[in-house]
Amino acid sequence: LQLKFMGYVRCLKHVLPIMQKQGLGRVVNLIGNDGVKPSYWEIAPGAANAAGQNLTLALAAQYGKDNISFVAVNPGPVRTERWAGLVDAMARDMKVSREEADMLAPRSIPLGRIAEVEEVASLVAYLASDLAHFVNGTMIEIDGGQQKPLMDRFRDR
Repeated sequence: LQLKFMGYVRCLKHVLPIMQKQGLGRVVNLIGNDGVKPSYWEIAPGAANAAGQNLTLALAAQYGKDNISFVAVNPGPVRTERWAGLVDAMARDMKVSREEADMLAPRSIPLGRIAEVEEVASLVAYLASDLAHFVNGTMIEIDGGQQKPLMDRFRDR
């Protein structure tokens, strides 16, 4: 919670007064789908993400009068260096090959793959633009429709 949730709080503490003074602002919090799609493998990160999501929605209601809008982006698995480390840890913990561990998430996603960085970045860029200023007080999952219970089932075998 100190890093994930309090990081949002600390950043907002400094930027909100500036946005209020200029009469305009856009906050796009990149959080994660664990807060809305829980998994018993990810209880602590899910709790931190749920707190960030709640913060985003609460502040959207509070700061709308200042023309500041808030949106939470909740990605599922994204092909990054961090993801590679998580796959290595899953392979080790589950005693399976790295290739087998790397297929766990795609099996839980109807689109059959995890997101690419550019897909998430494109969504964030749009949401931060003037085109999306009226998108406020909402959360957007960008996870290919991931079904966390499927991933848990594959992990439990």
